[in-house]
Amino acid sequence: MGTFFPSAKAIERKWYVVDARGQVLGRLASRVATILMGKHKPDYTPFLDMGDHVIVINASKVKLTGKKEEKKIYRWHSGYPGGLKEVLARDLKAKHPEKLVEWAVWGMLPKTKLGKQMFRKLKVYAGEDHPHQAQQPIPLEV
Repeated sequence: MGTFFPSAKAIERKWYVVDARGQVLGRLASRVATILMGKHKPDYTPFLDMGDHVIVINASKVKLTGKKEEKKIYRWHSGYPGGLKEVLARDLKAKHPEKLVEWAVWGMLPKTKLGKQMFRKLKVYAGEDHPHQAQQPIPLEV
């Protein structure tokens, strides 16, 4: 008897909605990344995208512990000379709170084509409303 591998057609994907209000960013991101990868399923296979879709609402109300809001710096480079960009977590949370959650989850996913495919199943919204009611998302406690 051989090892069972689920086919791409046999994978059932659910939709989950997570309320980030009062949640600590890192703990929220690790739980969301686990669901996006599909590690919560008994038939998890590392080289297949087994994960479910996740909707994160209230991203603007996520918490950062300690002094991270004042001291944590997000950096990226445009590729051009002098193209280093920096933003404090406090400023990023004020302008684009959904990016704060997205970048935290992105850092916990594989850095491969498969990781990009998993990341596409993440939807983050700063407020309470989201346009995915037709998918009937299941509330998920983190």
